[in-house]
Amino acid sequence: MRIAVLADVHGNLPALEAVLSHLDEQGGADEIWVLGDVAVFCPYPAEVLERLVALPRARFLQGNTDRYLVTGERPRWIAEDQSQWKAMAAALKERDANFRWTLERLTYEWYSFLRELPFLQRLNLDGYGTIIGVHASLAGDEAGIWADTTEPELRDLLADSDASLLLCGHTHHQLERWLGDVRVLNAGSVGLPLDGDQRAGYAILDLEDGDCQVAFHRVPYDVDEVIARLQEVGHPASEWVGTRLRLAAHS
Repeated sequence: MRIAVLADVHGNLPALEAVLSHLDEQGGADEIWVLGDVAVFCPYPAEVLERLVALPRARFLQGNTDRYLVTGERPRWIAEDQSQWKAMAAALKERDANFRWTLERLTYEWYSFLRELPFLQRLNLDGYGTIIGVHASLAGDEAGIWADTTEPELRDLLADSDASLLLCGHTHHQLERWLGDVRVLNAGSVGLPLDGDQRAGYAILDLEDGDCQVAFHRVPYDVDEVIARLQEVGHPASEWVGTRLRLAAHS
């Protein structure tokens, strides 16, 4: 069995198309797991949803930014010093406009689709064990797993799971970790990598005879096209998103 793992597309259609084209070149997959955060930030939210839902044998789950769209919740902003305090009003205005802009470009049908997405996907595979997909970790859709996450912290994030393999996203960094017999894989971000590499990230898993072979991939696409599109559509957070696309970094 072959599973393609895509996470954090974030409304970036050119990156998604590049990844799907690359996947076809690798021979495709039996299933595609889409681990949340599909629409917010980049300028193609509805187009990305249309493309993903049209995929055969795709599994979806809800990420934290999908949840924000559905519930009206927003990422927390807490000023830790005076300079952040001075920037807080403008940052909150941009944050709220960013989510509102995305929501205005979705139909009620797409809103309903995002609303009904599950927190978790599970597959029990004979001869291998249980594969679980989440957005960030089993502790929540904002509790990410990092390379420097300690083993006690990782144990809490796995929440005594029965998984042999945990698939996750959220951090926008590709990752492989082990905790005992539990393997943790982060495929990276399709639409908004934040690890210093602009290229779209995803992973392919080949499962056979009780073994799982993992291939992490990075796929180039036209980043400048997406940045220009942000300006063309009047995206309210175009500078913030464009900087992250260009630098592939948090700031």
